[in-house]
Amino acid sequence: MALPRIVHMITPLKHMSPFDVNMALDAGYDDAIPYTNVTIEDVYGLVQDAIFSRSPDGIKRTAMFIGGKRAIEALDMMDKAKKAMVPPFEISVFADPAGSFTTAAAMVACAKKALKENFKTDLKGKRVVVFGGTGVVAFASAVIATTDGAKAVLVGYDGPERVRRLTMEANDRFDVDLGYADGTTEEQKAELAREADLVFSAGPAGRQILSLDQIKQSKDLKVAADVNAVPPLGVEGVGIKDKGTPIEGTNAVGIGALAIGDVKYKTESGLFKEMIQAEKPVYLDFRAAYSLAQDLTS
Repeated sequence: MALPRIVHMITPLKHMSPFDVNMALDAGYDDAIPYTNVTIEDVYGLVQDAIFSRSPDGIKRTAMFIGGKRAIEALDMMDKAKKAMVPPFEISVFADPAGSFTTAAAMVACAKKALKENFKTDLKGKRVVVFGGTGVVAFASAVIATTDGAKAVLVGYDGPERVRRLTMEANDRFDVDLGYADGTTEEQKAELAREADLVFSAGPAGRQILSLDQIKQSKDLKVAADVNAVPPLGVEGVGIKDKGTPIEGTNAVGIGALAIGDVKYKTESGLFKEMIQAEKPVYLDFRAAYSLAQDLTS
């Protein structure tokens, strides 16, 4: 009788996300075991407990998922997990804090597809202005876009200092060159939108980030993507179901939350399945998510 497929799901938060538990089980795991309030120092011991309880062949049916709400913290946990492996006792690990890596990957991949289909171009050299810049989805999408050749700017909403620190952290960690800006006022947001080739709205749910009037001021804008599915939507003029739909009064197209969410769902499910099917351990983060999201949108 085959051993059950188990994914150990760790988070530094009080609760593991029910969304991620459902995704893991629907992807094919038999059991999804949550561990909450986990610190980075806890990870090493948890991994070694998991890897030594099965034979090298049986360990292929074991994996780990890392949640939480901070990208850097999740990646630090993944690094700690890697150091705990003792080949051939080694398991696959997938990090997706707050669903941010798969959501960000889906948003950037959808935007890239819209650029290709509507403007016969790609992300290389494009100025991507990312609103909600102190949030984890904005952070991840800016890093992903930059790794694909874009010039991304993270926009905060409570002064420049917090978003500056996050930008410096990203630049140091991933060897990228993100910019940052303060978007506290409507005037600041309008000025940033005017300079954009693409805008990504990844701010708090139920909060409009950009008005249609602000969008119309940008002569070079090609794509506006919004991950907010709770009214009022993040970008006025971009519908929740839009999938490269022209934005009224502009030359740009919009991508709505449900279009992005469909790709996000398939990406997260696909990465869980990749761990199930892998003959050798895999380590999956925003880079793996973006690779798969591009395949799904090509």
